[in-house]
Amino acid sequence: MTQPIRQFLLAGSLIALTVGFQPATTPWKSKFLTVNPQGTILYHPDEKGNTIPDFSRVGYYQGDRPIPNVPVVMTVSPADTSSQAIIQNAINEVAKRTPDKNGFRGAILLKKGTYKIPGTIYITTSGIVLRGEGDGEHGTRLIATGNTQRSLIEVMGDGWLEEIPGTRAIITDAYVPTGATSFHVESTAKFKVGDKIVLLRPGTDAWIKDLKMDVIAARSGTKQWQPGEYELYYERVITKIKDNTIFIENPVMMALEKKYGGGSIFKYDFEWRISNVGIEHLRCESTYASDTAEDHGWTAIQINKIENGWVRNVTSRYFGFGCVHLEALAKNITVTNSRCLDAKSKITGGRRYSFNNDGQQNLIMNCYSTEGRHDYVTGARVCGPNVFYNCTAKNTHADIGPHHRWASGTLYDNIVTDGEINVQDRGNWGSGHGWAGVTQILWNCTAKRAAVQSPWANGKNYCIGLKGGKYAGRLTGRPDGEWEGQNKQGLQPGSLFLAQLKARKAMKK
Repeated sequence: MTQPIRQFLLAGSLIALTVGFQPATTPWKSKFLTVNPQGTILYHPDEKGNTIPDFSRVGYYQGDRPIPNVPVVMTVSPADTSSQAIIQNAINEVAKRTPDKNGFRGAILLKKGTYKIPGTIYITTSGIVLRGEGDGEHGTRLIATGNTQRSLIEVMGDGWLEEIPGTRAIITDAYVPTGATSFHVESTAKFKVGDKIVLLRPGTDAWIKDLKMDVIAARSGTKQWQPGEYELYYERVITKIKDNTIFIENPVMMALEKKYGGGSIFKYDFEWRISNVGIEHLRCESTYASDTAEDHGWTAIQINKIENGWVRNVTSRYFGFGCVHLEALAKNITVTNSRCLDAKSKITGGRRYSFNNDGQQNLIMNCYSTEGRHDYVTGARVCGPNVFYNCTAKNTHADIGPHHRWASGTLYDNIVTDGEINVQDRGNWGSGHGWAGVTQILWNCTAKRAAVQSPWANGKNYCIGLKGGKYAGRLTGRPDGEWEGQNKQGLQPGSLFLAQLKARKAMKK
């Protein structure tokens, strides 16, 4: 066990012991929802019908299947010098196997020891699990050697999300509220239950103007928002059709307003997206020349063009960017019980994003980071739902939250940091980030301080049960978010994500 983790666990034990001697707190409930005695949840809409959405359908198979323990079909031991070829050859051999009835080709077991990797290990085929014998210092250690920036492990499918021609249907409602799971379309003739669809929300000139993202205070490199760059593609599944009403399994994450172009749906294909890939029980490290060196391993695990996969019990150390980067076409990925430690890079933009999610329907839970900048973070035009649950950041150098350009539908649930959590208008930071997000929910989090603002139009952000200070953020004069119960102990439910998951299971009974 590493010293930082040992200190963290000891601190947690001390906190738990101290809490045991504190007087009991009076439980309180949010005004935005009610948890019924049987575990179901009643959401309280605002004047337009918007509610806090259900975030329970995220992660590996939307949380409906446990992460499996896939049988080992090949075992690898470290070489004296580079181990890259033997690991890659093992992956290539397992890729030739026929998947079993559950879609798995098998697990590759990397025995304890040190594996020097001068390049990148690639997984491009479904059904492969890369498993070590532990993420501790004496477990399975993959070392990114050499002086090039790169990912140590890359999990990547191929192709793109393609609209099936002739299947687009316009949503006819004047207003579809946040949290809704149904809407009307001009015709349902081309659709059936079980169809995978895209819920397309266009970016329009009127929307950008009302957000004031066409008048960002300019500096060198600032880009004003452009309508064609803000089309949002939410992947959904049809669960029911009644007359001209479509029902979907995951809710609307931002209101669809006719005055801002409304929305539409279409069926899609993604032929070469892979699935059922796991990385587990191993340790990734990078060599480095100094604390600010940047010519070394950059990301431990990079994932894209895959659905239904996982990373669990992985520790990364000394990388310049982060432990796990879920890119825009990564969907239904669970990252759990993993750590990002002791980043080595300059402390400035584009570095130290410990757990970065740009995809959708992903779950990052029970993770820990040190010396990061943006430890639990989303990027530009990220489509929810996405969840960060029960994660901790220590010795932070920037803030947690949506980083730039309109992430929609993220739950930050029981996040603990000694730094800031911010949801705000970032103005001309970067190349003109502007409004970082909408339908961003902070639930029972702990931070030094937080700025939670709501955009000028088209949605709200929420800060419920924060333990920490409140400040105005980078730019004052922005609308305040929905704040409730700041520094008030005893919020019930203690976790919104777990309560929503329990409620969904209860509804099935």
